[in-house]
Amino acid sequence: MKKLFFASIIFLSPINLFAQQSINDSYTLLKPDRVFDGLQMHSGWWVLVKGNHIEAVGEPASVNAPGSSKIIDLKGATLMPGMIEGHSHLFLHPYNETSWNDQVLTESRAERTARAVMHAKATLLAGFTTVRDLGTEGAGYDDVGLKTAIEKGIIPGPRMLVATRAIVATGSYGPKALVNEADVLKGAEEADGIDGITHAVRSQIGHGADVVKIYVDYRWGPDETAEPTFTLEELKTAVDVAHSSGRIVAVHSGTTEGMRRAILAGVNTIEHGDGGTPELFALMKEKGIALCPTISATEAISTYHGWKKRIDPDPAGVKQKHYIFTEALKAGVTICMGGDVGVFTHGDNAREMLLMVEYGMKPIDVLRSATSVNADVFGLKELGNIKNGYLADMVAIEGDPTQDIKAVKLVKLVMKDGVIYTN
Repeated sequence: MKKLFFASIIFLSPINLFAQQSINDSYTLLKPDRVFDGLQMHSGWWVLVKGNHIEAVGEPASVNAPGSSKIIDLKGATLMPGMIEGHSHLFLHPYNETSWNDQVLTESRAERTARAVMHAKATLLAGFTTVRDLGTEGAGYDDVGLKTAIEKGIIPGPRMLVATRAIVATGSYGPKALVNEADVLKGAEEADGIDGITHAVRSQIGHGADVVKIYVDYRWGPDETAEPTFTLEELKTAVDVAHSSGRIVAVHSGTTEGMRRAILAGVNTIEHGDGGTPELFALMKEKGIALCPTISATEAISTYHGWKKRIDPDPAGVKQKHYIFTEALKAGVTICMGGDVGVFTHGDNAREMLLMVEYGMKPIDVLRSATSVNADVFGLKELGNIKNGYLADMVAIEGDPTQDIKAVKLVKLVMKDGVIYTN
């Protein structure tokens, strides 16, 4: 008995981030108060895990757990699919600590990778078992190496969908040189024309990109106003090439014209979407294009500029985000949960979910957005749901998030690939 008790303490110890490696024929029975399966909430359900897959889920009488099963009581908790962060940058840290320019230009690749390792751990322990990381911002293809290290079990972290360098039009992105002759590192790969963008898409896929990220507009207009970058023909080519390889295309867009071109080109997700109009959202709905609104980044940047929420009037950017989010909901656009984390602190990913509710989305729809919806949009066929045969990526949280969305921040237990991680 003493040996068994000691083993359980080690398994749940705060310093044991890796826990014990799951064995293919081992069973774990999770007994929460309720289960959110990715679509609906169910009171009194249990979940049985075998190895790294979900073996059974449902009413206790329907879950036949072997006598050898490890039993985990989760009284008062909700068990839900591991959350999926739709827009992250693990190689960035908050801009009020170090500006984006200085991160790209003055922090070594070794430092940025070391930070990314810590960010990955914080993300996982916050209950986000998968991230779509949309660009290393000057750190080359290091996200591919980070993903590999996580997959090999060298470091703890979420599953990663990576975009590597991302693609921008020449002259549009930063950092900008103060001296014309200076050769300044760019935060993304520059490409131009049909041949150029074709090469960039194929090259990034060849280097390990799971998703193609394109900046369809940026602050390169007069007085640094945001203006479209790529032509419609260039974007159509990029989408065709990416789709032919089975990759989806995510685009940064903050202008109405850039967004219009992206929609007509047939991209899969639009990030930010601040130029959205009722007409464009209707077209997105028609074409099945999802919006990742990144509310948290907008609010975080506003606070870095001195805005005090609920004290000061909302700045223009925050007002615009309220507008586009409301219009997207009205149009029935698919909403992905993704906050552009890296602009703000990694591990605080769930702040986006709280803001989505604050901006008018129902809590259960926010839960779906962070689980089954993101899994569907990103093509993650065995994730985002608690179903028989799905991968055992789950998180237990205190309370009922459909009654109070803030519960998603109260993480009790994280399971990824059948392995339990604790704070």
